[in-house]
Amino acid sequence: MMLSTASIEKMLRLIGALFLSVSMAPAHAQLKPGQPAPAFVLDAAFAGKPYRFSLADKLKNGPVIVYFYPKAFTSGCSIEANLFAEAADDFAKYGATVVGVSGDDIATLEKFSLGPCGGKFAVASDADRTVMRAYDATLFFTSSMASRISYVVTPDSKIYFVHSSLNPDQHVSSTLAAVKRWHARQ
Repeated sequence: MMLSTASIEKMLRLIGALFLSVSMAPAHAQLKPGQPAPAFVLDAAFAGKPYRFSLADKLKNGPVIVYFYPKAFTSGCSIEANLFAEAADDFAKYGATVVGVSGDDIATLEKFSLGPCGGKFAVASDADRTVMRAYDATLFFTSSMASRISYVVTPDSKIYFVHSSLNPDQHVSSTLAAVKRWHARQ
């Protein structure tokens, strides 16, 4: 059965509309402000170098932005990483650490940490999805990938702020604003 050009174009428009509606829909986050943040230690990369990232260790220095993203080197994830890299010095002014978490392998993250992350913050590999599940940060239609959810975790290991949206544009500005509010109250 051959489809006409008009039928193919209509089908592509429908697929595009479906993709757009899914990509703009809010992600789902179970953890709420005030709840305990699950502790974790993961293999990570910072400026191309592998190491072990410990949430508990980083919380000793101040708040931690734990942001989950679906896949390194995809357009939305690269945009988000660039935005976090551009704001890294602003986060540091408030003693905040940024870590991105995905299911990517560490070799991929070593490259990603140098590329879109600009060597400015760590990205961690949650290959078995344990941390994603603990933070209820898997995509609603597949548990094999992280959703796009950003948490601000305070030094007392509590969730202070959550930004949940598959659109990468507001994660950095909203988490930075939350860090500033937290810092002002200290």
